[in-house]
Amino acid sequence: MASPAYDSILKFQALSKNHKLSLEAQFAYAKKALNYSNALKIDSITIKINHNYSALCIYTGNFSEFKRINFKTLDLAKNTKDSLAMAIANHNLGFYHHRNRVQNDSAYYYYTKAYKFSEQLGLTSRQVDILINISEIQNLEKDYIGSEESAIKAIKLAEHLPKDDYMLESLWLLYTRIGTGATTIKIFDRALDYHQKAYAIAKKMSNGLILELSSENNMAHVYKEKGDFKKALQLYEGILDHKELFDLDPNFYALVLDNVALARFLNGNKDFVQMERLFERAYQISDSLKDKVNILNVTIDLSKFYKGQGKQQLALKYAEESYQLAKEISSNDLLLESMIILSELKPGDEGKVYLNQHIQLSDSLLAHERGIRNKFARIEFETDQIELENERMATEKMWWIISSFVLMVGSILVYIIFTQRNKNIELKFKQDQQEVNEEIYNLLLSQQDKVDGARFEEKKRISQELHDGILGRLFGTRLSLDSYNLNEGKEAAQTRSKYISELKIIENDIRKISHDLNTDFMEGSGFIDILLELIEKQAAAYQLEYEFDYSEDIDWELVSNKTKINIYRMVQEGLQNIYKHAKAKTVHISFQLKNPVICLTINDDGVGFDPNKSKKGIGLKNIKSRVNQLNGTVLFHSKIDQGTAITVKIPYTI
Repeated sequence: MASPAYDSILKFQALSKNHKLSLEAQFAYAKKALNYSNALKIDSITIKINHNYSALCIYTGNFSEFKRINFKTLDLAKNTKDSLAMAIANHNLGFYHHRNRVQNDSAYYYYTKAYKFSEQLGLTSRQVDILINISEIQNLEKDYIGSEESAIKAIKLAEHLPKDDYMLESLWLLYTRIGTGATTIKIFDRALDYHQKAYAIAKKMSNGLILELSSENNMAHVYKEKGDFKKALQLYEGILDHKELFDLDPNFYALVLDNVALARFLNGNKDFVQMERLFERAYQISDSLKDKVNILNVTIDLSKFYKGQGKQQLALKYAEESYQLAKEISSNDLLLESMIILSELKPGDEGKVYLNQHIQLSDSLLAHERGIRNKFARIEFETDQIELENERMATEKMWWIISSFVLMVGSILVYIIFTQRNKNIELKFKQDQQEVNEEIYNLLLSQQDKVDGARFEEKKRISQELHDGILGRLFGTRLSLDSYNLNEGKEAAQTRSKYISELKIIENDIRKISHDLNTDFMEGSGFIDILLELIEKQAAAYQLEYEFDYSEDIDWELVSNKTKINIYRMVQEGLQNIYKHAKAKTVHISFQLKNPVICLTINDDGVGFDPNKSKKGIGLKNIKSRVNQLNGTVLFHSKIDQGTAITVKIPYTI
């Protein structure tokens, strides 16, 4: 495809992928490419440009535009039935809702649709990515069984993919997800098993130290939940032995400090000052990094720490801080935990208020979780139902097509058996009739030539008679009248002069008539007019735009009728072939004279064909046969999607 708009799209698309430019500049070029593609109105091109533009929307943080462009891509993909584009657009829309955390049902819906399309297309890597996200959503919504099922399905798919660092990290995340879910529902041995598998995966990675330490931290958490505080503390302190941890990930370092301090306290350590320093250090680092999740963890643990020592005021201070922070970041689990602590620290009715809040929130979350799980099940069920309905319709359509095809083939066979002979006879008759028609047409043209010749000779004879006979006599009369002018009076001379003037006028009129009779009114332009009329009518009937060029150097009066008839038929046949097979919009016909050869070219911008593979049809064979009759040559040049050119060369003799 070659057009200024398409060239501009390619140019701006390339600039949008130039990583030497700033993100803002790349985004601006991507938007220009998008504008040109919208103007071009070719859906397949627009979809590709949208994918690149969508990615830059994420990199530049323009999420509202990211959502809009993916909805548009989804509509275009549905119109063009582009399954890959639908998979990508649904995946992106799932990501858009997933990142908001409060639109998990919408995210789950789009992820589920993206997964179905990816599964149909065999996009295993994309399936794994989508299942990781679905598993996370299910885990967030407390659907731990569903989350584990999604994670296991993803692990089975990942087994068939190359184990590069990206896939290993995905596997680590999946094993960790299963282990975390098992911890939540108190299946501790299962949790430890999966965290150990995640740890083994991290060991295989080229830069997996942080993931290794995260797995150790997760295993320590399982031991802490089991009540094995000694084992938990051993693992936590082993993580702190990595001196580079603070530089690698200060957030994680702060989390481990908090875990070590609490594990020491739970393990019966009495060095409260040292533990308090660890808590304070963890809090300071988290606060400096503005990590509210870590701050929340530290404040909850500090309230437990001070409550365990009987320091009610400090315990209350950090419990209230954790309560406010949990509400602020919508951390329901820690909010419930802070409510329990506050209900125990606050006296009388004030403590009961927090307890009642805890009960209400627990019931609300339970109802919400049940509703979400039902909604997830309904989304999956509806998606499966749509697929089943599509499969049923496809099966019915397939059987209908097969039945129709069998019936059609049977009918065709019967028709062929009973009509083949008649077809052959009819074809032979048409061929004979065509030959007879051409002979009659040639005879008519020949007769017309004779009539035109006789008419011309008669015109010439009349012209000669007028010129040599009548004009001669008139000229003599005028001379006589001139001679009388010398001998007569003034009045007679005037009269004769008047008659002489009239004779001059008559002489000029007769000379003009003689000249006109001796001139051929056609002057060779007739054949071009006939061709132009044919091209105009055929182009209008076939809805083609045409260009017609011809050389004035060709004297068609000198070209034989046989040659002109064959040229006429070749142009006619060429236009019919373009209409039947080429699906073209434009045709260009040209006549040129090159080294005593008439060159006829017929070019179209249609779908073309492979001359080496395709058999030439009757139309092209007819053109070749006519060219051979004229001792000429013909070339057929064509490529798929690049049109067809027919070049005919016929001898031109004067």
